[in-house]
Amino acid sequence: MMDTIYSLMDAVLPFAWLGSNFMKNAFLAVLLVTPLFGLISTMVVSNRMAFFSDSLGHGAFTGIAIGVLLGSVSPLLSLVVFSVVFALFITYIKNKSTASTDTIIGVFSATAIALGLMIMSHGGGFNKFSSFLIGDILSITPDDLSALAVVFVLGLIAWGLLFNQLLVLSINSSFARSRGIPAFWIESAFASLLAVVVSISIQWVGILIINAMLVLPAAGARNIANNVKQYHLFSVLIAMFSGFLGLMLAYYFDMAAGATIVVISSVLFFLTLLLKPYFSC
Repeated sequence: MMDTIYSLMDAVLPFAWLGSNFMKNAFLAVLLVTPLFGLISTMVVSNRMAFFSDSLGHGAFTGIAIGVLLGSVSPLLSLVVFSVVFALFITYIKNKSTASTDTIIGVFSATAIALGLMIMSHGGGFNKFSSFLIGDILSITPDDLSALAVVFVLGLIAWGLLFNQLLVLSINSSFARSRGIPAFWIESAFASLLAVVVSISIQWVGILIINAMLVLPAAGARNIANNVKQYHLFSVLIAMFSGFLGLMLAYYFDMAAGATIVVISSVLFFLTLLLKPYFSC
């Protein structure tokens, strides 16, 4: 199966930097992950969830640490399960507590990263998993791509089911509730989707920069979009273009791919910010 895909890529995309199978794997990963980042980014920005997505990255480290602590549990499985539970718990407390949202998220985020570091540092185990901090998309395997493909399909299905309700919630939560939209359950479903995407992607993107990929595409798209369709289209295009160009530059200049992708996204954000007056006319 993979040999057929590799041959097709050689025929359609005859680029020198795609000559190795590990680069082809990385390219396919970018093709699967960046559209999801682009779509999810729109709701992260519209619902002012940048701090929340950042806390998921911090909490992910604790999920990995728990997997290491249990020994028999896969760090990735532990990471996904803990991230989903972590996201749901924050959503529940946020809806039940009278404290400000940023305070609640800040407390959870700080506790999670500290707990993860504490567990990881015991017995010198931290160095083994420090790669999760910066990520390594070039280490992705065909089995990993299969998992990403499943997440990609499920993510698109979930997005199709949640989009209308999320859009109304992003405009006015009180109006959404008056229209019978179960705000808590929709928020919980989106938080779970966000947690799964972060968990699956974090070992290749990196904990330190995962939040940037969930904010920058939509932030740039918002500068030049005049309607909802343009907003989502531009966000996906920015995410995908950043992924492809960042991967190529990382190959030629021997740099961390995840960080390079984020830098490209940042450059595009500032370019769209400069172009904003022309698109708003």
